[in-house]
Amino acid sequence: MFQTHCYDSWLNPQMRRSTFFMYSQLGGTFPAPLFLFLAGISFALVTEKLWRKDLPPGQIARTTILRGGEIFVYGLLFRLQEYVISWGWAPKSDLLRVDVLNTIGLSMMLLGVLCWMVLAARGLRPAGQPRAAVPTNSPQNAGGPSLARSLRQGWETTPRLPLILAATGTALLISLVTPPLWTTWRPRWLPWPLESYVDGVHNLGVPQAGIFPVFPWTGFAFAGLAVGFILQSQWAREREARAFLAMGVLGGVLIEFARWLDAQPRQIYAVQDYWRTSPSFFLIRVGMLLVILTGSYAWCRWGPMQWRAGLWGFSPLIQLGQASLLVYWVHIEFVYGRVSILPKHRMGIGGASAGLLVITVAMLGLAYVRTKTKGRGGEVLAWLRLRPARA
Repeated sequence: MFQTHCYDSWLNPQMRRSTFFMYSQLGGTFPAPLFLFLAGISFALVTEKLWRKDLPPGQIARTTILRGGEIFVYGLLFRLQEYVISWGWAPKSDLLRVDVLNTIGLSMMLLGVLCWMVLAARGLRPAGQPRAAVPTNSPQNAGGPSLARSLRQGWETTPRLPLILAATGTALLISLVTPPLWTTWRPRWLPWPLESYVDGVHNLGVPQAGIFPVFPWTGFAFAGLAVGFILQSQWAREREARAFLAMGVLGGVLIEFARWLDAQPRQIYAVQDYWRTSPSFFLIRVGMLLVILTGSYAWCRWGPMQWRAGLWGFSPLIQLGQASLLVYWVHIEFVYGRVSILPKHRMGIGGASAGLLVITVAMLGLAYVRTKTKGRGGEVLAWLRLRPARA
């Protein structure tokens, strides 16, 4: 994310035509899907935790949907801040620009609705609610304690299968309907601020780059939701390494299948836009996300990160992740805003790379301060008021 934004903002027009810039922006196709994918995985973790606390589906939905609404409001506040800082030259339409925070918040609300619909439709009891006792001599217990335990485990994991299927199906549906929704099925009858959440038109009449509409971006959140529930299954917990390895293999299969699909001479859609709306590119990115997930697990489990974290007690990636919202919010101003640390569109690769290093170190420091002072505002204020006593 840092390198994509820094090079995009600071490189001069000549460098923006270089192969270096092309590959730097190609890498920029992954931060937004990663944010949404991880939001889906986190959402599955939270939903499972609430379900195991014996909360009914309606209460789970309220808790999770409100959290999504909170992120959505943050997105609106971010746009307001950008407009105020850019007062005088930013158009008022920027207030309603669909940014990634808006889409993450809206996606989380949609995830909550889907989970509520599935759990309520199945009539599932909370995880801790006891079932009717099964007599010892019942045929269900004919196989002994192991079979009874298996039945109980089967009951506990029952909600995951419909949730996984629903999330996967929704992700695929979103990717399949995206091309026509951007072209022949465009909801032109909607006001542009609402239509922009469907196809990213903003106020310009045609879909724009740099906008994050529900189609196709929310599909990554639903894919993450499915993966999150899979990783919490009893099978995955008992075979953790194999489960993550299977995710990586599945990711490779998806990538190759998407490439084969795109190479077919017969195309389904009248208008093809591979880099923005193609279901094939969507599948490739989901496959890459699964491969990244497996690689991250391998790095944390067997790689040098475990040794470094044990030696230093500090991990830069974890530190940035713990304050990701703040880091995203602040770095935008120092890269794209009026307080940009370098002149925009006037730097060479060396100068922009030096600025990238400064931004990375500064945001790492900000994340460190944030995590160390979180929940300790009173202590920090008291420390600032202290004065050395005179002898």
